[in-house]
Amino acid sequence: MCGIVGYIGYREAFPIVIKGLRRLEYRGYDSAGVMLYNGTDLMVCKTKGKVSDLEERCENESTSGATIGMGHTRWATHGVPNDVNSHPHLSNSGELAIIHNGIIENYEPLKKELIKRGYTFKSDTDTEVLVNLIEDVQKTENLKLGKAVQVALSQVIGAYAICVFDTKKPNEIIVARLGSPLAIGVGEDEYFIASDASPFIEYTSNAIYLEDEEIAVIRLGKKLKVRKIKDDTLVDPYIQELQMNLEQIEKGGYDHFMLKEIYEQPSVIKDTYRGRLLADQGIIRMAGIEDNLERFINAERILIVACGTSWHAGLVAEYVIEEFTRIPVEVEYASEFRYRNPIINKGDVVIAISQSGETADTLAAIKLAKENGAFVFGVCNVVGSSISRESNAGAYTHAGPEIGVASTKAFTTQITVLTMIALRIAQAKGTLNNTTYRTYLQELERIPEKVLEALGTNDVAKEIAAVFKDSPNCLYLGRGYNFPVALEGALKLKEISYIHAEGYPAAEMKHGPIALIDEMMPVVVIAPKQGHYDKVVSNIQEIKSRSGKIIAIVTKGDTQVRDLADYVIEIPETTDALSPLITTIPLQLLSYHIAVMRECNVDQPRNLAKSVTVE
Repeated sequence: MCGIVGYIGYREAFPIVIKGLRRLEYRGYDSAGVMLYNGTDLMVCKTKGKVSDLEERCENESTSGATIGMGHTRWATHGVPNDVNSHPHLSNSGELAIIHNGIIENYEPLKKELIKRGYTFKSDTDTEVLVNLIEDVQKTENLKLGKAVQVALSQVIGAYAICVFDTKKPNEIIVARLGSPLAIGVGEDEYFIASDASPFIEYTSNAIYLEDEEIAVIRLGKKLKVRKIKDDTLVDPYIQELQMNLEQIEKGGYDHFMLKEIYEQPSVIKDTYRGRLLADQGIIRMAGIEDNLERFINAERILIVACGTSWHAGLVAEYVIEEFTRIPVEVEYASEFRYRNPIINKGDVVIAISQSGETADTLAAIKLAKENGAFVFGVCNVVGSSISRESNAGAYTHAGPEIGVASTKAFTTQITVLTMIALRIAQAKGTLNNTTYRTYLQELERIPEKVLEALGTNDVAKEIAAVFKDSPNCLYLGRGYNFPVALEGALKLKEISYIHAEGYPAAEMKHGPIALIDEMMPVVVIAPKQGHYDKVVSNIQEIKSRSGKIIAIVTKGDTQVRDLADYVIEIPETTDALSPLITTIPLQLLSYHIAVMRECNVDQPRNLAKSVTVE
């Protein structure tokens, strides 16, 4: 949510900033802007719309000669998306410029006080309040920029990642974070600033990730200084070597990042279990689990907290963990968990799931769980992310960068990690016999090739998409392990095609949703041979008798459902517990093709952000 890019060094800043903003488009945004300083003049160019619109707007501006620049993609919170509310924002004097990701919750009283002091405001944003607050502190207390930012931030309530520039200090940029990610790329005589490392990966492999409530003074020719905002103590920043490469964040010949990421699933699932799963030896080896195995074995219950697609992965994990380990599991929306005064015990294990590792609600849930004595285990994709640092232990999914806003490979790699966790605990507890345990390991090892086979349904999914692309509604039904897959399939369709869709446990259809069934209603039924097959067949018959249009996901060679369904997509057979890794594939493809045919922006659907770093 919102993207920040900054550069200070010896290169032309504008091309670096613009290219960086394009790399961050996946985060979701509705306006964009850039600030450049060439040593004498401060230029600000911003507009509602896309980065391409910003480039057009900047064609009439002088962008050459500037070696300091800041850019921003905004996802509107305070104030509608328009040119004026876009970032960067300037202080009343025009000397300070700021870009900001996050929300200043107490901006209203701060704004009223600043108005009393003579400040005026052009925008409706909380960010313009913040930059004028910094200027006011700077002038009234006669402070240098870094100290003024520090003092001002001690007065605000909310979340932020900010970059601040002062024309009177043309060789430095001040950055700070609380709740929103911020990375600093360290090069030779140059620094890069971004919401994640993707904007500067080709320039340097060295990055510093600011922690919450830290401020950094980035000054040319000087060593980077990081301090704690509250007590001003110096922090020795840890320079991390990036593992990402440029090829991972390019489309690689695919029309969209989402399609690329769908097709990456066989390889990233293998990457996720590589070195951890040794099926021929009957071994699952995960450091975060091994080091804390007793906590899991003795857990009174496991709480899973997540949002969106990660929540659906958590629902699959609930079925898997309870069946394999016999430990009770509860799955909570992180946003509800933090506000409902939950009962958390010291014997609980909390598993927090997030693709980005920066989800604000999930981070808040982690902190609440830790305060109440629970052990927190993080499952996320981004190395060095906030959740990975806040958790007591954890496991990375190794899915590689996921640029498309609608998660695909994040979902399957999360399920892969969570399944391995369940299997290892079950082995340690003795709740699975050795034969069954080894069978699951061998089948999990075969999943990538079966996902690859499931990707072969692309043409069939495309044909079905052409039939239903103009449907206003769609129902998704599944039972057991595939009920969460129905929820995820419906979410994918909603996210990228804007078709209203709902997922239900198949047996719940007769408790209300069956009233919606008629000849205009497409119903996607997940009906693999394993699991509650006969029950699902009965549900299909109920739909058929009411003239609903049935799209069935079935095991290869199925005949019973084929005779009832209007359209069939065949997938390879696997065990019931691992079936979500296969059944979700054709649903991803179906949603993708429907969205493309509806001419929707597949990678950047409207109103959505990849990383939700504010409430």
